[in-house]
Amino acid sequence: MEILNQLGDLFLAAVPTVVLVFLFYLFLRWSFFVPIERVVAERRRRIEGAKHEAEELRKQAQEKSRAYQDAMRDARGEIFREQEAARRVALDERSAAIQQARHHANQEIQGAKRRIQAEIEAARAELDTSSTQLAEEIARTILESQRQMNPRPAGEA
Repeated sequence: MEILNQLGDLFLAAVPTVVLVFLFYLFLRWSFFVPIERVVAERRRRIEGAKHEAEELRKQAQEKSRAYQDAMRDARGEIFREQEAARRVALDERSAAIQQARHHANQEIQGAKRRIQAEIEAARAELDTSSTQLAEEIARTILESQRQMNPRPAGEA
């Protein structure tokens, strides 16, 4: 029993300490822990908001990047189409120039052929005329050379 009395006295002596600790706990909770919990909760709320905002900004940036890539792809396609059209125009112009040059060359060739044909005809006509004259001259020369070799007597004519 004595132990129980000592324990009872010990509990009675500890009651003011327990009450003081409990009051100190309530005071600390009111003046320190509750404001810290509010700050931590506010901080957590802001962090979550910032994370959510960052996620939204990331999504917007991805969407803008995707739109930019699409615009770049479309611009490259348009440039390619324009280059292809310009290349086709240049090829058509070159083909037309080649065709025109061929046509001009063919006309010149035909003109040259006509001139050559005319020259050939003129040369043939000249040869015909020259050959007749040459034949007459040869015949005359032969006849003269025969007369000179065989002179005729004056009474024979």
